[in-house]
Amino acid sequence: MPAPRRLGRTGAFWASASVLALVLWSSGAPSVLYPIYAEKWGLNSAVITLVFASYQLALIVVLPLFGNLSDQFGRRLVMIWGVGLIAASAIAFAIAPNVAFLFLGRVLQGAGSGLAMGAATASLVENNTTGNPRLASSLATVSTAAGLTLALVLSGVFARFAPMPLLWSYLLLVALTVITVIALALTPDDRPVQTEKWRPRALRLLPELRLSFSIATLSVSIAYCAGAIFLSLGAHMIGQFSGTTDTALVGVLLGCSSAAIGVTGLFLARVRPHVSLLVGTLLTIISLALMAAAAAFGSIGIFLAWCIVGGAAYSFAFTGGLGVISQATPVRHRGSTLSLLYLVAYVLQAATAIGMGALATASTLGTAVGVAAAALVGLCLVLLALSFVDARARRGR
Repeated sequence: MPAPRRLGRTGAFWASASVLALVLWSSGAPSVLYPIYAEKWGLNSAVITLVFASYQLALIVVLPLFGNLSDQFGRRLVMIWGVGLIAASAIAFAIAPNVAFLFLGRVLQGAGSGLAMGAATASLVENNTTGNPRLASSLATVSTAAGLTLALVLSGVFARFAPMPLLWSYLLLVALTVITVIALALTPDDRPVQTEKWRPRALRLLPELRLSFSIATLSVSIAYCAGAIFLSLGAHMIGQFSGTTDTALVGVLLGCSSAAIGVTGLFLARVRPHVSLLVGTLLTIISLALMAAAAAFGSIGIFLAWCIVGGAAYSFAFTGGLGVISQATPVRHRGSTLSLLYLVAYVLQAATAIGMGALATASTLGTAVGVAAAALVGLCLVLLALSFVDARARRGR
């Protein structure tokens, strides 16, 4: 029996992109369903946001301990481990009899994403066979957006029209993880020649990367924090402020945001990372104003505008941040540096979700939205100031 045909670097490139899509698919799959879980088990906003933040808390544990795994064992093997944990998380959600299984599923998602995300992003950069070095960060944005859009829309449609609405999107995710693992197994072995035994190491940052890392990480973090609002409480916001209970409509509205991320990302391969970062920061400020207006007026039209502008802002900010750090980081430090970036971004994302949930439970959801918007605008202003300092330093070289 002939051996299966191996995939080359191009196959590894696209397999890595599919891993990033799966990471965001798994993260977004429960988002439209949170109101259903809340009603079924009597959960308040604080519990829902804690379930959401369990993902980020798992990442905060995994990234410092295992962020350098792919630098020593190869991107392919670590991605396979990560995708396997994502499959296990989907099974936990599919069979969940109570809220404890939601926490378990989110922890498994976080652990799998922590292993897979840094390795997949580094693999995209290293297996990019085109002449455009920005394609990798642009495709990372498009891939994550595609996975998130499909998760949100399909979860909403299944919940609205299919029997057993809390099952089907997770079964589909399990099937996709199996296909992705097969594709990864057929890609070239990229394990480096090891010179020492692996052990967990603290993630370290090269001193010369401090300013670039700060700018890139803050840009990605702002995108992630805004995303936390969409994914943890977006469905509740749309339902409470607009009065709709149609899960398919909620899924489409939230899906418009991730679709805007992907469509915008298609055009960013030719945009310089620092330009993308600045545009993303300014669009984020506009999207936060729209979010506050949507909460105040309860208009579906304003919600749609918030979703679309917020999605475009995410795309510019995320792509710009990844582009800045990928250009600045040497290959042998790329996996650990990207893992450190994701670690900081997920800490801030978890703080945003938990803080909003606590505020919404202690006061009102409207108050939580206003406080979150003000805090994120503050981070945007800090990023603009750092970008100004960096621009002056680069002009002086």
